[in-house]
Amino acid sequence: MTTTPARSNNRFAFIAVTALFFMWGFMTCLNDLLIPKFKADFNLNQTQANLVQFAFFGAYFVISLIYFLISAAKGDPINKIGYKNGLVLGLVIAGVGCFLFYPAAEFHLYYLFLGALCVLAAGITVIQIAANPYVTILGPEESGSSRLNLAQGFCSLGYVIAPFIGGILIFGSDVFKGANKVGLDSLKMPYVSLGVLFIVIAVIFKMISLPNFTQEGKVERGVTAFKHKHFVWGWLAIFFYVGSEVTIGSILINYLKDPGVMGLAESQSSKYLSFCWGGLMIGRLMGAISLGDAKPSRKLPYMILAAAVSTAIIYACASGKEYLTTGQHIHPMDIMPFIGLVAMSFVFFYIGRSSAGRMVGLFALVAAALTIFSMSTHGEYALWSILGIGLFNSIMWSNIFSLSIRGLGKDTSQGSSLLVMMIVGGALMPLAQGWLTDTYGIRASLGIVLFGYVYLIFFGFFAPKAKGSEGDAVRVGGGH
Repeated sequence: MTTTPARSNNRFAFIAVTALFFMWGFMTCLNDLLIPKFKADFNLNQTQANLVQFAFFGAYFVISLIYFLISAAKGDPINKIGYKNGLVLGLVIAGVGCFLFYPAAEFHLYYLFLGALCVLAAGITVIQIAANPYVTILGPEESGSSRLNLAQGFCSLGYVIAPFIGGILIFGSDVFKGANKVGLDSLKMPYVSLGVLFIVIAVIFKMISLPNFTQEGKVERGVTAFKHKHFVWGWLAIFFYVGSEVTIGSILINYLKDPGVMGLAESQSSKYLSFCWGGLMIGRLMGAISLGDAKPSRKLPYMILAAAVSTAIIYACASGKEYLTTGQHIHPMDIMPFIGLVAMSFVFFYIGRSSAGRMVGLFALVAAALTIFSMSTHGEYALWSILGIGLFNSIMWSNIFSLSIRGLGKDTSQGSSLLVMMIVGGALMPLAQGWLTDTYGIRASLGIVLFGYVYLIFFGFFAPKAKGSEGDAVRVGGGH
């Protein structure tokens, strides 16, 4: 027999797990700083330097695949040990990955760094397999999307501040000016410190009292998650969402450098990354409030406050980076188009309120329209329309994930591993985009992104369970 943990205990657990979301967002974005550093210190070409992302995101697919195969052969591992213990395991593995940066720097071995990144990403993958469903079941299932949106908002905060804070702490302010005066030894202390932090958090998680959910029913062998039709649609949706999001982020600087778009130098266009990734943070925090259980009269003021504070953080990070690069600040009036897009998003949050599925469909529709608009315009129009896609990507992962695992019961952890596996879309779709760029040009290459959003429109409006998400109140068993 299962029991439902006290609500106050659930709240504490949610706060604790949300800190992990911030950490993996921060750690993931640090890779963007490692690429230029390794390229300079090891005298690499761009393909070799990009092995940083290949090693990191490739580990997501490999570890998720291994987890799935174990689940199919022996039964779901995390469902056997509990979500709490799964989080502890992932934290320890991530800590070991951070510690491996020390010998890699000591012996100046690039492939040891790549191995360290694989181990680090393996730990983060295990954390994600456990944390995403754990957040959704820390309370009523109908508000699971709200909790996951809020947690993902803090993940995005890690993305926003990592280029600024991480750049200073690890490389010094010279990183913004293209100088690489410090050697590989500069990586030792920061990553060892992060490794210690991961281990300390693992010990804390093991010692404190958290709801240790496992699903009711016998844990069976076999590929059971695919028996749920709505899960299959969501499985594909994660592939197209992650692929589209990563493709936009990957091509942004080259896209803005294109003479037909903006013709900006790389140093000028890089500051706009904060707005691209910051839009995710704004939308996720607003989505958490929109789909949450706050009183309707309070939702709009809370959403406005969240948007205003988030925009201020994004502006501060982007303007700080601009100051370190050129000695100048970004004028507030220059970001008015971004503020206008944020204001426009309120309309679609209102239309899609209380329905995670409908919100996916609406936001995918806007993202598709912005993609088309950016492909067919130039200058400021092309700039802010492609940046606005990040804002409307915001609620995708959380809503798709929670809709996909809804009602899976004992298959929840296996389903989670399969959904995390589909992060491989972030590796495959950019390859397709690269071929399209070489063949037809960078504007036309956005067609692969447009294709992804068309599928997400279908998923949000028509796929099973997403379409009827308002009335679907299937419950996940409590923990013990």
